[in-house]
Amino acid sequence: MASGTAFAVSANGVLLTNAHVAGDCREISVRQFDGTTFAASLLAADATNDLALIKIAAPTPDFARFRGNPEIRQGDNVIAIGFPLHGILSGGTTLTTGTVSALAGIEDDSRDLQVSAPIQPGNSGGPLLDQSGNVVGIVSASLNAVALAARTGSISENVNFAIKTTVIRTFMDAHGVTYQLAPSEKQMSTAEIGEWARKFTDFVTCRS
Repeated sequence: MASGTAFAVSANGVLLTNAHVAGDCREISVRQFDGTTFAASLLAADATNDLALIKIAAPTPDFARFRGNPEIRQGDNVIAIGFPLHGILSGGTTLTTGTVSALAGIEDDSRDLQVSAPIQPGNSGGPLLDQSGNVVGIVSASLNAVALAARTGSISENVNFAIKTTVIRTFMDAHGVTYQLAPSEKQMSTAEIGEWARKFTDFVTCRS
């Protein structure tokens, strides 16, 4: 049994996560912030871009908004919300902060952002938010520090990646999923963003 994170993208029970979290499951369950658990079904998966859409048979009145304009910049603050190291750390959401380190991923992969917000196994599929509480990416991976050390002799720190909203929106558009854009104008405190995001960020369990 594996676990990860997902977040609601509309009011009708549709959630977004990574394909490596929910793309190959026999059974999927989703636990919301109030402890309510629902069975979920897979709507679509894109292994190439590591995205998946799942659906629960319940409304999701609290859902994420995606950043419209202006575009995210190198150096902007970001917040990651998820459920890392389930069974070891807190059973609730964990919040970490950092900045956008680069506007591309490994080998200049333009689909990704590189971020310094610490993430762990279980963060995958969680939202990456800007200081207005709008989604700018979906947490997807960390650089393998052990493999890098074996190759280069140095240990990497906080080299993590999130899939950009341009890729996410293309995926959702292709599958007819509605979502909302919002301007990133109002600055919120990190605590306010955490309180808001935990309402639409859910714990996902996959039984394969």
